Amino acid sequence: MLEKERNIKTTHILQHNAIPIQIQQLTDNRENLITMHHSSPSAPPSTPPSMSVPRDQTKATRSVLLTTLFFSLLFLVSFYSTSSSSRRSIDSQTQSDPFLFPTRPAFPSKIPSHPAPPSLAYLISGSAGDAARIVRLLHAVYHPKNQYLLHLDRSAPQAERDSLAVTIESVPVFRAAQNVDVIGKADFSYPAGSTSISSTLHGASILLKLSKNWDWFINLNAADYPLIKQDDLLHILSYMPKELNFVNHTSYLDWRDSSRMKRIIVDPGLYLSEQNPMFYVSQKRQLPNAFRLFSDNLPRTLLMYLSNTPSSFPNYFPTILCNSHQFNKTVINDSLLYVACDKPSKQNCTLNSTEFDDMIQSGAIFASQFQFDDPVLDRIDREILNRSPGNVVPGGWCLGEPGNNTCSVWGDADILRPGPGSRRLENRLIEMFSGGNFRSQQCILE
Repeated sequence: MLEKERNIKTTHILQHNAIPIQIQQLTDNRENLITMHHSSPSAPPSTPPSMSVPRDQTKATRSVLLTTLFFSLLFLVSFYSTSSSSRRSIDSQTQSDPFLFPTRPAFPSKIPSHPAPPSLAYLISGSAGDAARIVRLLHAVYHPKNQYLLHLDRSAPQAERDSLAVTIESVPVFRAAQNVDVIGKADFSYPAGSTSISSTLHGASILLKLSKNWDWFINLNAADYPLIKQDDLLHILSYMPKELNFVNHTSYLDWRDSSRMKRIIVDPGLYLSEQNPMFYVSQKRQLPNAFRLFSDNLPRTLLMYLSNTPSSFPNYFPTILCNSHQFNKTVINDSLLYVACDKPSKQNCTLNSTEFDDMIQSGAIFASQFQFDDPVLDRIDREILNRSPGNVVPGGWCLGEPGNNTCSVWGDADILRPGPGSRRLENRLIEMFSGGNFRSQQCILE
């Protein structure tokens, strides 16, 4: 069953303009993105090409390369030394792959029969040991039209982060579409603290700097997995108003929620460079009355308030949206996420094959939480996504022969091929908007 969780797992689908404007100030030239895209992508190769060292290294540096080991080491380090002015996000000379993004006339000769598909911005996060899960999840949610930012928090060693970047570079379509980046300078992200908020806002701001041509922001964890194809999701969203935000919310706080919101914590990730345990203060504080908590410079004020609140991430975006007259009418009280736990008090619960049918028939877009390489993920790949190991999910842009190499030949990324997943999602949305339930669940403040 689906749960309106507040403490366990939160995935929001936020429209572009709903990202708080203050996050533009959270990044500077120190992001150190490990961007590994070539400026002149070519046609899809049959085998992954070898990687080359960026050309902006100095002659003095090259003279130090006495062995192949040092050559490889400099290859990794060079991604950090690249200045922001030379990154893809602001490099005007970078061009998209003509197979995936063909040139279209400025004034089409006829009216298209279907609306153009939207673009989604994904932030996929994980901790130490999650690199393989992030790569698998990326393949499962990949589409050339979307933007992807991968984040291994600071509990992961730098070697794992570098290895993740090299793995991404080895995939031809990622390199050609130029839409996958890895954060080089990681943030701490304590699930029980407020660093999960700052880490998400930081990721959203980087995505805005990389590209402003996306319509919805989706944050995923390494333990999440899709239940429909991206062609299904993009097809349905192409018919939806782009101002909608899919966020679980409630202004009713039971005694457990109230007690949790009154507690005071100190998140060490806000001020320490190494991992430390959370510090809990014995005193409690009153709930705020200047705004309503949905489980004016409100984004910054709320960020300051929640910086000392346990498990604050699920409350941040719903409270911002529901207290805003600009956005509170755009909130859909459903994050379209199937979760393992149906009660907030239930901890460390995971999904498995026994819930496969319920998950799929729910019409949800994603599900959480899964154990690493659980057999149910293989079943989802095989029966729902039609994805073979190590490959992306086939879509309308894949022109190869059916089988393991379906996406070895690329076509137009604007061509979608929706399937049964789109019908399941459509049915869920129809049920959501019918029966007068939609208006009654909106978080409109009078």
